Amino acid sequence: MSIRADSIWAPSPTTTRGQPTQLSSDPKGERLAYANNQSIFLRSIDEPALSTQYSAHTTATTVARFSPSGYYVASGDLSGTVRVWDCVGEGATKGEYHIIGGRINDLAWDGDSARIIAVGDGKEKYGHCITADSGNSVGEISGHSSQINSVSIRQQRPLRAATVSDDTSLVFYHGAPFKFNTSLRKHQRFIYGVAFNPDGSSIVSVGADKQIFLYDGKTGEARTEIGAGEHKGSIFSVSWAKDSKKFVTSSADQTVKIWDVEAGKAIQTWRMGEEGQVSVPDHQVGVVWPAGRSDGLIISLNLNGDLTYLSEGDSAPRRVIRGHQKNITAVALSESKASVPTLFTGSSDGRICDWDITAGTADLVDGNGHSNYVSGIASAPERRIFSVGWDDSLRSIDATATVFTGSASATDGQPKGVAATPNELTAVATHKGVETFKDGQRHKDTQFGAMSPTAIAATDDLLAVAGDDSSLHILSPTSLEPKHKLTALNSTITALSFSPTGQYLAAGFSNGKISVCDTSTWEIAISRWSSHTGRVTGISWNKEGTHAVSGGLDTNVYIWSVKKPGMRVGKTNAHKNGVNGVAWVGEGKVVSVGGDAAVKAWKVEGLS
Repeated sequence: MSIRADSIWAPSPTTTRGQPTQLSSDPKGERLAYANNQSIFLRSIDEPALSTQYSAHTTATTVARFSPSGYYVASGDLSGTVRVWDCVGEGATKGEYHIIGGRINDLAWDGDSARIIAVGDGKEKYGHCITADSGNSVGEISGHSSQINSVSIRQQRPLRAATVSDDTSLVFYHGAPFKFNTSLRKHQRFIYGVAFNPDGSSIVSVGADKQIFLYDGKTGEARTEIGAGEHKGSIFSVSWAKDSKKFVTSSADQTVKIWDVEAGKAIQTWRMGEEGQVSVPDHQVGVVWPAGRSDGLIISLNLNGDLTYLSEGDSAPRRVIRGHQKNITAVALSESKASVPTLFTGSSDGRICDWDITAGTADLVDGNGHSNYVSGIASAPERRIFSVGWDDSLRSIDATATVFTGSASATDGQPKGVAATPNELTAVATHKGVETFKDGQRHKDTQFGAMSPTAIAATDDLLAVAGDDSSLHILSPTSLEPKHKLTALNSTITALSFSPTGQYLAAGFSNGKISVCDTSTWEIAISRWSSHTGRVTGISWNKEGTHAVSGGLDTNVYIWSVKKPGMRVGKTNAHKNGVNGVAWVGEGKVVSVGGDAAVKAWKVEGLS
C-alpha cells in the first residue's frame, strides 16, 4: 500500500480591495506565479490543474516574480522577508533575506537574474536592492515618503530602475549599484503600477487618478500622457506586450484595455461583469501579458480571484479560472450512476465551489450562498448537496445545475456539521443540539443538556452525534429517539464517518487517535489507527469499506486498512496550516483540503 501526490488544484490569488495584486509569468509563457495565504503557487497557464506549491514562508505571502532566466522565483511576504528559490527542481530555497520592516509589495529582477529590488511598506525604509545569491546590498532605494507600490528594472545596460509610491511620485534610479537620479510627480493620486517595456526604451506608470504616463527608458524624462478619461476607475496594473509597442491595463472600472503606444489610444477593451451594472467583485486588480507566447494571451485578475484569459482580437474571454481564496473548511463528493462525480468544497469566506474531478477545475455555485464560514457539506441522493455555515443557515444545492435552490433554512444555533439521510431528512448539529429538516422546513429537534455536539454522521437508520463531554450518541434519524450511548471515551470526538454499508463507524478524536466501532454491537473493532499528532478533522471510506482516509491539524493525511489495522501509509505536510477535510473520490484516488486553500489529489496504490 502506498500513497503519492497526483496533482494540486491551486487556489485563486489573494486580493485586497483598493490594492493591486501582482502576477508574473515565466519567460516561456507557460506558468503563472502568484501569492495565496502563506504559499506561492506556480500554475500551468494551459493546464491550470497542474501546479506546484512553495510553502516555506512563515507569514502571508504578497508577491512572486520569475527571474528572466526562468530558473528561480523571488517571493515576498508581510514580514518584509524575500525568499529566492528554485522553480525548476524541488523548490529548494537559495536565499532568505529580510529587506524592510513591513509588507513587500513588489519585486523586480535585473536582466542577468543577479539582482533584485524589493519594495513595500517599511518602517525605516521602503525598499532595498540586493544580490539574489547572497543578499548583499547593491544599491539604495530612496526618494519616497510613503509606501512603494511597484518597481521595475530595465533589462538592458545601462541599468535603470523605477519605483512608484503612494506619495504620487515616480523615482528614477541609475545602476548598478542603484542610486537616486530624479523624482517626477505627474500623477495626482497614488501610483499603483510601473513597468519598463521589453526593449528598455520606455516606462509606463498608472495610478488611482485614472491616468497613464510614458517616460523615456534611459533618461527618465516624462514624455506624454495617453488615454485621458478612458478609464473611469483606478488603474491597478500594467503589463507590456513582447513587441514593446503595446501594453495592457486593468482597472476598478471593470475593464481591461490594450493600448497602442504610437497611436496613443486604446485599441481594444473588455468589460467584465453584467452589462451596465457596477460589480465590486469584477474590479480588475491585476494583469499580465505573458511573454514567449504566440497566441496574444492576456491574463487578468479580478477582486474575486478569478483569472480571465483574454486574446488580443477576440471580444469574449477564452476561459475563466476560479477557485477558493481562503481556508477550505468543508468537502463532500456528489455522485450518481448517471453522472460523473463532482467534488464540492466550502471555505471560510462562505464560498462554495464545485470541482470537475477529471479536469481538476472549479466553478462557483451560483445563487444566494453563505455569507460566512462554511462548517459542513453533505451529499444526498438525487444529486442534492446540503451545506451549513456560521451565518446560522442550512442551504441546498442542485449538484447537476450547480446552483443554490430554494431559500435558506435558519438553524437554532451555530452549525457544527451536517448529515444527509436517504429518507429526505437532513440533520444539522449546532452548539445547542440536533435539528432535522425536510424540504427546507424544520422537522424535529433535540438537545442533550449541557453537552454541545461536535460532530455528526448518518446512515440509513442511524444518526451519530458526538459531544464535547467525550460522549457518542446514536439516534434514530427520523424520530431523534436515542438508541445507544458511549461515554468516557479517551477525548472529544471531532470527526465521524460511517462505512458505506453502515457496518462500521469511524470516530476521530482531538488527540489524534481514531477508533472504529462495529455498529451491530457498538464494541470497538479497531483501536490502532493512531498516527495523527493533532486533532482529526475528517475521515472518508472507500466504496468497498475496506480502507479509510483521514486528515488532521498535524498537516498529515493517512490511509488505513480494516483487515490490517497496524498497516498505514501517509503523507506528512500535506497542507500548510493543517488538513481540514478528506474525501475518497474514486478507485485509488483521494483528495484533501486545508488551510492553504488548495485541493490536493493523491493516488493510492496496492489496496488489495
